[in-house]
Amino acid sequence: MRKKTALAVTALFAAASLTLSACGSAEDADKPVADVSSQTGDKAATVLDQPFEKPDLVLKDTQGKEFDLREQTKDKPVLMYFGYTHCPDVCPLTMSNLADAKRRLAQKLPKDELAKLQVVFVTTDPERDTPAELGKWLKAQDPSFIGLTGDFPTIQASARTVGISIDAPKKEKDGSVTSMHGKQVIAFSPKSNAGYVLYNGEEATADDYAKDLPKIIKGENP
Repeated sequence: MRKKTALAVTALFAAASLTLSACGSAEDADKPVADVSSQTGDKAATVLDQPFEKPDLVLKDTQGKEFDLREQTKDKPVLMYFGYTHCPDVCPLTMSNLADAKRRLAQKLPKDELAKLQVVFVTTDPERDTPAELGKWLKAQDPSFIGLTGDFPTIQASARTVGISIDAPKKEKDGSVTSMHGKQVIAFSPKSNAGYVLYNGEEATADDYAKDLPKIIKGENP
């Protein structure tokens, strides 16, 4: 069972427990993003004392069209994740779990209610993750998922505003490319448009998301 953690985000890069995930590598880099103030409960969700403001981010979607994150997700429940399509582990696992959770909820929630949920995948490897590449990869997970790409500095800066560190993709000696990025899934409330819940993409399961999403969709605490 996992802990539900209340976070004080007054010092984003103070000592804490959230880390970067080295996709394609066996090691994690300790780069904390928030100060832990208290821990209660046994849920996968991490509820923030001070929610994050939604990034002011404009990128290209999988059709190559401009996508304004704030405008086009306004007043909608949003799950946002930073990763890349060539990731061999946590990224496909996270997207697969979210897609599985949505499929399960399709049998329980009204269609129009579930349709409000927007899952946004922002690439950390924009040089290789073109709109077409993103579209192909996400379609295999869930055609409704939104993929965004653009210039790396813009993506890196937007991730930093929600406490997630990402490094520029690095070519390894064996020719592979590793992208270091935070593995958190951020839930934004349809009521406040603020990011108020975090999930560890490496640890949260489809069961966790399926259990919590009905509340996330309504802007309630899981």
